[in-house]
Amino acid sequence: MQLEIGNPYASRRSPVMARQMVSTSQPLATAAGLEMLRRGGNAIDAALAAAITLPVVEPTGNGLGSDAFCILWDGASLHGLNASGRSPASWAPERFAGLDVMPRRGFDSVTVPGAVSAWVDLSSRFGRLPFEELFEPAVRYAEEGYPVSPIIAEQWRRGAEELHSQPGYAQTFMPDGRAPRAGEIFRSAEMARTLRLIAESRGEAFYRGELAERIEAFATEHDAAITAADMAAHANDWCGTIEQSFGDAALHEIPPNGQGIAALMALGMLKGSGIEDLAPDSAEALHLQIEAMKLAFMDIYAFVADQLSMDEVTASHLLDPAYLASRTRLIDRTRALDHPVGAPRDGGTVCLAAADADGMMVSFIQSNYAGFGSGVVVPGTGISLQNRAFGFSTRAGHPNQVGPGKRPFHTIIPGFVMGADGPSMAFGLMGGPMQAQGHLQMMLRTHVWGQDPQMAADAPRWRVIAGLDVAIEATMQPQTVSKLADMGHRVTMEPDTAGFGFGGAQLIRKIGDVYIAGSDPRKDGMAVGF
Repeated sequence: MQLEIGNPYASRRSPVMARQMVSTSQPLATAAGLEMLRRGGNAIDAALAAAITLPVVEPTGNGLGSDAFCILWDGASLHGLNASGRSPASWAPERFAGLDVMPRRGFDSVTVPGAVSAWVDLSSRFGRLPFEELFEPAVRYAEEGYPVSPIIAEQWRRGAEELHSQPGYAQTFMPDGRAPRAGEIFRSAEMARTLRLIAESRGEAFYRGELAERIEAFATEHDAAITAADMAAHANDWCGTIEQSFGDAALHEIPPNGQGIAALMALGMLKGSGIEDLAPDSAEALHLQIEAMKLAFMDIYAFVADQLSMDEVTASHLLDPAYLASRTRLIDRTRALDHPVGAPRDGGTVCLAAADADGMMVSFIQSNYAGFGSGVVVPGTGISLQNRAFGFSTRAGHPNQVGPGKRPFHTIIPGFVMGADGPSMAFGLMGGPMQAQGHLQMMLRTHVWGQDPQMAADAPRWRVIAGLDVAIEATMQPQTVSKLADMGHRVTMEPDTAGFGFGGAQLIRKIGDVYIAGSDPRKDGMAVGF
């Protein structure tokens, strides 16, 4: 496919081309991945070294208590890993009776963290380098310190304002009583020690040893439910992928409990719409995407949950071509509508990508969910715990209703595109509910309109809020925004200043025998290769 040359968007970056590649949201994490490739490691070694480093250098978006997902091409076939954790075994729905929504912070927003188990399982199955070696950059940064990067420093400041009183937070993340400023050195001997324990025990200390016991003890101190037994019961799923084709390419996502299916549904609704003949930044093209995304979101919020709880409506029902065609018929090409939930059955994070010269390509994402997650940090460990339980519903009878030993609805999703001749792109776009919307936008820009990964990352974005409300990035063409408003969209213009509003993308595209990568200018990160 011929890539468009000449970036029409304001950008400080050029696409990076190489035979071995790493792209992350923080330069030191990118360097950690590149270091593994230089040592003879493969793309999964690079991805894991970057992922292990990110809780140290970008704690605002992920931590040692994160969840994770991965899609990877091993050179012959595609694999999907769900390393999201489950709720404590004692969490009966009655625990949250009377609440309209789940707690967003504190211990009652914490489910079992899965990221460490993802590192272990991916390294065991696909890695080339010793597991312990992958931790060396992260341990070095934690022990010796590193200068905090600018966008992360601003996110850190905002997080500290809200979370300073959460158990253990200030002790770890507010040295000198405040968040570190850009350029200041942050170090954590506690995180270094925890990383060493995880490396030496291949994760056993985290799930069945000292660290699990520390998590339980701190939870007990705060009348919380999570136990060492909950930690020990954790297990990942090699879940494969679900897909939606468009032209000669197919977008792949992890199956529910994640929101990736929304991107597939929206893409399926756009088949036959003629969107490929529209200009990528035209109001007409954006309108079709927004309306399809609204329809997909209405359905996933009603039906998507832990797959074991999706009894009435399954992923197959939601992706059924006839059902998607029926949803497409609800789209008015000339005006915005407030769509209802469908009847598919009658009756917010860090992301990274890596690729190597042997053809392995990896899309990996891990997250604490809302910034620092729950805000809870286990003393003496540097383990910040995610707040994924906020993704549960408290509504009785909802498939995603909170319950014991259950995975919540998840926003974090890795993305992968397969082309007619094999693997085409490993990518992700962090940022809560922006992620599925971003996947749709990246897929269309790269594989329908021919934009290179950096151009696609630089382009202005839109984000569905609710009903007729849509946020548009301030760099969008004024005439496009005006026409969307004329079509009935209630448009809010937003900058994306040190926030997650429009997400942060990392993309690696395979073109012949080389890779071309882009890293989002809305983040501190970069793509590098050799």
